[in-house]
Amino acid sequence: MIGDAGFLGEYEHALDDKGRLTVPSKFREGLGDPFIVTRGLDGCLFAYPAATWQQIAGKLDSLPFTASVPRAFTRLFFSGAVEATLDRQGRVIVPPGLRRHAGLEKDAVVIGVSSRVEIWSRERWNVFRERAEGEYQTLSEELFQTRGD
Repeated sequence: MIGDAGFLGEYEHALDDKGRLTVPSKFREGLGDPFIVTRGLDGCLFAYPAATWQQIAGKLDSLPFTASVPRAFTRLFFSGAVEATLDRQGRVIVPPGLRRHAGLEKDAVVIGVSSRVEIWSRERWNVFRERAEGEYQTLSEELFQTRGD
């Protein structure tokens, strides 16, 4: 994590036989210890520093529990969450359920996305990145036209 820029970059790592993944050294301080790992969107995992997780939890807790969409999302988001800690080598254990969600078997890509870290199987990341890179120009035009930047 670099100053206020948040988490940046893309790093390739492999899970070992015990489901441990090395967290890039540049992300370790920003994530803190412990941090939260949960189901992400698009077939990846999200990792949040504890303070960021508390902010997100507060926003989700303010949604009406009587509405089915927020209720379903929060169930999946929170039930998949684990408090994670790093071992002395900077590795985190990714539980089996989260590995299944993200299709993580051996090769992983760990990316910084501003306020969070995402953990992808290398195969899923390559498919997503190829598709998104083909739409990069269009995506930027749509985003920045609506914001006026």
